[in-house]
Amino acid sequence: MSEECLFLPSTSESSSSLLSEISNASTRAFVLAFTVGSFGAFAFGCITIWITNILFIIGWCAIAFAKGVWLLDLGRLLQGISVGISSYLGPVYITEIAPRNLRGAASSMAQLFAGVGISVFYAFGAVVSWRNLAIVGSIPSLMVLPLLFFIPESPRWLAKVGREKEVEAVLLSLRGAKADVSDEATEILEYTEHVKQQQDIDGRDFFKLLQRKYAFSLTIGVVLIALPQLGGLNGYSFYTDTIFTSTGVSSDFGFISTSVVQMLGGILGTVLIDVSGRRMLLLVSQAGMFLGCLATAISYFLQENRCWETGTPILALISVMVYFGSYGLGMGAIPWIIASEIYPVDVKGAAGTMCNLVSSISSLLVAYSFNLLLQWSSTGTFLIFSAVSGLGFVFIAKLVPETKGKSLEEIQSLLTNFRTQDSTIF
Repeated sequence: MSEECLFLPSTSESSSSLLSEISNASTRAFVLAFTVGSFGAFAFGCITIWITNILFIIGWCAIAFAKGVWLLDLGRLLQGISVGISSYLGPVYITEIAPRNLRGAASSMAQLFAGVGISVFYAFGAVVSWRNLAIVGSIPSLMVLPLLFFIPESPRWLAKVGREKEVEAVLLSLRGAKADVSDEATEILEYTEHVKQQQDIDGRDFFKLLQRKYAFSLTIGVVLIALPQLGGLNGYSFYTDTIFTSTGVSSDFGFISTSVVQMLGGILGTVLIDVSGRRMLLLVSQAGMFLGCLATAISYFLQENRCWETGTPILALISVMVYFGSYGLGMGAIPWIIASEIYPVDVKGAAGTMCNLVSSISSLLVAYSFNLLLQWSSTGTFLIFSAVSGLGFVFIAKLVPETKGKSLEEIQSLLTNFRTQDSTIF
């Protein structure tokens, strides 16, 4: 297969409908595994898989029963660790067990649960004390723990650790007893063996990720993960109330409106991701975030110059809704989905660490600089965010491949063998 195939939309479309594909994939083992993965993502809003759930429960209990600041800090630290692990681990697990024609939708739906969890617990926070809220927050993880005894291991992980004989059995449980999984099992085993042979040559340490053959996939992953953060996500998320009140919009109405729009965007993205593909949704999402930032900047400019005073609040509300709706459509879920698809098993852990590190640093940078930027210039702040979003659109258009409809082994092999002198991605 030629390398350029990876960068063009797949031309092979299934004749069955999306509903029939979901029905065919709905074996008991797959549904149970997907439910556990998705529930873990829901807990993110209030997180997964064994270790993260346990840490999350301990973290919530530390907050709920804290008698001093140090226990509150410990609880937040444990939750931060759990969120960091599960942000990457959840999509990886789901992409490794899902059939290729539903991989995007399954992963996107799990990410949607994270947004739902955040919205639900924001609503609870208005009527429940913070200690009781912490107790409620532990419920999703407590529900997931007993289910972990019944979900299968990832067939790709089994191949990696030398349990090759179990790969086909697990695939049959996930795809159905009558499914023909021989080709899928063979592809997984052959590619894993190839990766193991390369490990003997290249080594097994963390810095292996920095080799030239991984440069392209590493660049795609970390840039996509950082783009929403550097494009102002935490500024909007943490200071939505400030944005609304400074432009004359009711903060309660603004929050409810943007939450609903973001959830609707997430639902639409879940439906479309395996139809239109990841790349198209990313482009539309990034373009919408660019327009949202630009419109916010314009609303501040009009307010500062006392122009169109009656319309400025409406423009501010619309701009924030466009931003969050666009984020929910693609940039909220798809960067983590692509990051879970593009790295081979030998560097998946190191790549996840790198992605989480980049996400945390970029998030911290925006969160702590946002107030200072607003004091400097509200209009200038959102012009900066819009410029980052615009550059992100160009990056996606030029470099991000379409992974729809391809097996994980096919994606990883093509990306690893990619050479920078090839011009087919443009």
